[in-house]
This record gives sequence, structure tokens and C-alpha cells, in this order.
Amino acid sequence: MTQPALADAPSPDVTAPIPRITAPVRSRASWRPRVVAWWLFAAVPVGLALLAAVRAPRMHVLLDYWHVFAKITDDNGNLLLGQVFTYHLDQPFVVPSLLFYVDAAWFGGDNRVLTVLTIALLAVVVLSLRSMLPRQLSPTARGALTAAMTWLLFSSHATELWLQSTNGISWVPAITFCAIAIACAHRGSLALASGAAVLGCLSFGAALPIWFVIAFILWLRKESRLRVVIPAAVGIVIIGAWWLTKPAGTQSGATDAFDPDGRLSVITAAVGGLWSVDVAVVAVIAGGLTIALLTLLFSRTLTNRRQRTVDDDAGWLGLTLYAFALALMLALGRTTTNVPGGNVGLISRYVLVAALATIALVVLTTVHRPQWSRRYLAVGVVALSLVTHAIGGGKADQVRRSYAPLNLAAVALRVDAPAALDALHIQRGAVPAARALRAYPFTDAFTLGCHGPELGSHLDLTTAQPLTANGPGTAHGALDTPATGAGTISTGWAVINGTQPDCILVADETGTVTGGGITGLPLTAGQATTASAGATAWQATAGATNGALTVLAAQGGRLYRIS
Repeated sequence: MTQPALADAPSPDVTAPIPRITAPVRSRASWRPRVVAWWLFAAVPVGLALLAAVRAPRMHVLLDYWHVFAKITDDNGNLLLGQVFTYHLDQPFVVPSLLFYVDAAWFGGDNRVLTVLTIALLAVVVLSLRSMLPRQLSPTARGALTAAMTWLLFSSHATELWLQSTNGISWVPAITFCAIAIACAHRGSLALASGAAVLGCLSFGAALPIWFVIAFILWLRKESRLRVVIPAAVGIVIIGAWWLTKPAGTQSGATDAFDPDGRLSVITAAVGGLWSVDVAVVAVIAGGLTIALLTLLFSRTLTNRRQRTVDDDAGWLGLTLYAFALALMLALGRTTTNVPGGNVGLISRYVLVAALATIALVVLTTVHRPQWSRRYLAVGVVALSLVTHAIGGGKADQVRRSYAPLNLAAVALRVDAPAALDALHIQRGAVPAARALRAYPFTDAFTLGCHGPELGSHLDLTTAQPLTANGPGTAHGALDTPATGAGTISTGWAVINGTQPDCILVADETGTVTGGGITGLPLTAGQATTASAGATAWQATAGATNGALTVLAAQGGRLYRIS
């Protein structure tokens, strides 16, 4: 028997909409301070890099700078545009060549201008990669990942890039244009991606694989077959043209041996370079682990592609592929044992390969594991940033020591010291153009740093106090390599009143200053066993002169005779 109460009850309305349960939306005030904190944290390595760049010497440029500058200019300083489109180190070098010339013609050949530009270009890389972060990530997560990108790309491992500009401007523009191309392809913009890829290929060979990366990203996005084939075909044409026209032979002392083990070691060391200073096995293990984890994420995305779109992953998988391509190119074209640690993957500038691979790993892990607490992400980002930066401090010290002798280039150029220029790998053919453009050191800003005596000044040699290798007193020094003639490099060590001299002067028999040098250099192994406590090494050179030369150290207006 039907109960009246139940019979009278209204039946449910099955057409009524089902209410959705949504997570409570946090107010902007709750996440904005955390986002600001992440941006401030991200600004720290950029600030450190800028500080190192502006404090770097004006003449910290390598032999590549002078080789390219001599090739693209005539003796009057005019740009030879046809030479700009020739290869350098078997690579296209159009954009860096133009930047070298602009720096010499407009900014007096100042190394610091190009190092700051290098930092600005890396900042563009960060912003390009940030633009690919999925929108469904919270603002705090996006801020944390942006900070991770910044710390990894501006790692202390990469100090070479903002200490001396030659390698920075040679290497970074291609990386920057490729990052822009990846970000554009991630949004499906083939035209913009292609434009950035062209500029990258005009910058350096590091951009040659980008066409296949663009095609891969568009394939992941399930774009039309034509849009996938076009960049791949362009890449085949460009690489084919480069291969047929590039100079024969190896470059930069690279081996041409088969050596699969050594090349595999370079690949893994380049991908794991953030985790070692000069111990290759540590970088190889870290690189192998990074490659393994990225391979797992790679395969997961490819599996998901069969079931749904993978637009959020496309650019990051493209970045992974590009990082692997850079490591492979490095192994094929630059493998040599004539580097610290015996592995070219540990060179400071190549740490960008490890940075790109690690960034892809961090972002893909975050996207694929949304259930993980954001607290884990925050702690992981801070730990990764600080640990890798701390490890890189040792590499930064190595870079500073190895590039310190470049400071002698300004004196060698100004006095036209042939042997010194050869030792510093500076082509004398670049001197007329540099002088015509009034590039440093051919400006009034040039100084020996003695706070008084300059080239051509007359000194009273009788007032110079002799320095002794040891014994009583507070002024000690020694001459290891004497000045045997005009243009040679003299070396030695000195310490005066517990500190390094202000400068080094070279005078002829009449007391006329014909040269100078640099102080504060690291002691060599031989000098370290004989030098007094607190001593530093010095180097000096002089121009053409007659008679014997005298090397003096100057400090506080007083002269000290070293030879």
C-alpha cells in the first residue's frame, strides 16, 4: 500500500543543472606578495651578472674579436660588408660581426657594452620561455618557475659570458633567437618562428637545428602537414648549403677521431654542466640523469598526443630537443681534451646547454605533477638555484684567473709590441682600423694606472728603491722573464707594504716610459714557491727602443726598481 506522504512527495527535476564544486578563489592580495618575492629573487643573479659586466676591464676581448674585426674592416675603419657574410670558425657569423663593428665604431671598442648586451639578450630568453608557461598555473607557480629560469641561465657557471664579451656575443644571440622561435612555434606562429630562426642562423651555427625543432613543435600541436614540412625542408636546405660551403677541417683544436665514448661524455657533461666545476664524471652523471628524466617526460607527452592535444608541452619538448641538439653539435664539432677537466662540455659558456635542459625538466615536471604541493616547488626552486650557483663559484674563479692577462692587450696595442700582440693572439692588421675609429686604447681615456706617469713621461731612475726577492723590508719582488727586446712580455712578482703595486712601468736608459703592464695576477706554480707572502704576479711590455730597459713598480707615487 502506497504511503500518502511518499505519494505526495514531488519527483526530482532531472533537467536542473548540477551545481559545480569549485575551489575557493584566492584574492589578489593573498598571492601578490609571493609573486613580488619571486621576482625579487629572480633579480638577484641578473644583478650579480650586471655588476660583473660593468666592473670588467674595457679590453677583455679574445682573439676571435680581433680576427673578425681585422677581416671586416679596411685600414680606414670602413666596414667591408661582403666580409661580414663569410664564415668564422666554420660558422655563419653575420650578427656578431656587425655587433663587433658597432661596438668599435660607436662605443670605442668597450668590452663592457657587449657584456651588458649579452645579459640583456639572456633576459629576453627568460621572458620568451616564461611566455610558454601554461595559463592554468597559479601566479605563484609561474613566479617560481621564472625565478628558476633566471638563476639557471644567469648561473655563476656562465661568468665567462659577462666577464669578456667575445664569447658572449658569439654564442648568446643565436640562443636568444632560437628561444624566441620556440616560443612563437609554441603558439603556432610559423611566420614569426621562421623569422627568428633566420636571424639565429645568421648569428651562429648553434641555430642550425632550430628548423627541425620548429617542425617538431608544430607536429606536436597537430598542425597541418604542410606547416610541419615547410620548416623541416628549409632546415635541410640550410644545413646542406652550410655543409657544402663551410671550410674543410676541424676548428678550435677539435679532434677528428671517431671516439664515440669521448663524444658521448661531452654530450652528457654539457647537459649536466651545472653540477660540476672541473670534474667531468660528476657532470656526466648529472647529465645522464637529466637526460633520463627528460626522456620519460618526452615519452609521456608523445603517448598523450595520441589521445589529446599537448599544446602546453609542445614548446618545452621543443626546448628539450634543442638542448640535446646543442649538446650533440658540441660533441661532434668541439670535442677535445685540451681544456680544464678534459671535457669541452665543462667550458663556462656551454653551461647554457645544461641550463636549457634543466629548465625544460623543471617546467615539465611541474606541469605533469599538478598534485604536488606548491610548497615542494618553492623549496625545490630555491635549493636548485642556490646550490648550482654555489657550485659555479669555483668555475667563476677559474674564468677570472684565466682571462686576467687579457688586460695587457691595451698596453701592447698602444705601444705596438709585436711579440706581445702575437702572444695575446691579436692581429696587428686590426690596429690601423682601431686607431682610425678611435677605439680603446687609441683614445685619451687610456692610462697606465699609475696616477701620474704615462707613456712618454720622464722618470728619475736614481730615486727608485730596489726590490729584493727576500730579506728585510716591506718591498719585495722579482723579475722572472726579463725584457729582452721591444715588444716582448716581461713577467715577475711583487709585493709592496703587503699589497700589490699600483702599476708596472718600463723605461729606457734615459728614464722615458716606453711601456707598462698589469698587476694583481695569480701567481704561477713556480712563483708560488719563491714569492713573499701577499705577492701577486705582474706582466709588462714596451715598444721599440734602444738600449737596456728598466722595469719598475709604482705605489703611492714612489718607484721601486725590479730590474
